[in-house]
Amino acid sequence: MDASTTPASWVPIRTGCTCPRRAEPSVNRERARATLTIEPVPTLPPAPRVSLSERLAAVEQRVSAACSRAGRARRDVQILPVTKSVDAARAAELLELGLCDLAENRADELEHKRAWFAERGLRARWHCIGHVQRNKARRIARVCAQVHSVDSVALHDALARVCEEEGRGLGLWLQVKLWPEADKGGLAPSELRALVERGARSETVSWLGLMTMAPLIADEHASRRAAREVFDGLRELAAALDPARFTAGRARLSMGMSSDFELAIEAGADVVRIGSALFSDASRAG
Repeated sequence: MDASTTPASWVPIRTGCTCPRRAEPSVNRERARATLTIEPVPTLPPAPRVSLSERLAAVEQRVSAACSRAGRARRDVQILPVTKSVDAARAAELLELGLCDLAENRADELEHKRAWFAERGLRARWHCIGHVQRNKARRIARVCAQVHSVDSVALHDALARVCEEEGRGLGLWLQVKLWPEADKGGLAPSELRALVERGARSETVSWLGLMTMAPLIADEHASRRAAREVFDGLRELAAALDPARFTAGRARLSMGMSSDFELAIEAGADVVRIGSALFSDASRAG
């Protein structure tokens, strides 16, 4: 094949042979780029944020309905907001809504929020609802009015010793484990009576009642059955204890959280610990 018969679109290859390969249509590609436009992806406007007062009103309505179903007076059940997921400014809004008892589960967060409140002339009664290590007993006793998670003789003694040294009082709840979950602590029911008697001899700490948590189960029906079993079990344990050992003349019950507090109220809860139902869309604490 000579030059007179070689097609114009063929290009030579380095090996010396000639193969039919078309030249790149660079002109057409550049023209396509010049005319290409990118349309913006439409976005939905953000959903309006539900105010804390609206969320509290919704929780209040559910608490009242549960009390009505159980034949109980609304005043017999305390809402204890759990502020561990929000910053101090957000937690302070609760004071304006009439809730002065607030709960945290860590010593450092309790100290931070209490100091933030004090700097602004705000006062709350702080509750510790998380596991307390003995080496943090002094920090907890200094900032809290109540501890809901006393789960050993050693912790009770450490808290009582700090309160005696510093001349302060502290209300205590015995945490009871009624479901076999590895990640939850608490006293076995068989350990309750001895610790109640031990605490009754203290002049600085006092027993308020019993605390427990229902298990986390994915299946809704199984979760409700388990929660009822746990809550009913705590009520029965409380009824079997000497009422004279408790400040209210009986062992009160701290049980029920955002996912199950209505069941807890129906089972006799005096205090329900509410977090996500109040703060699920709030800014996270730093």
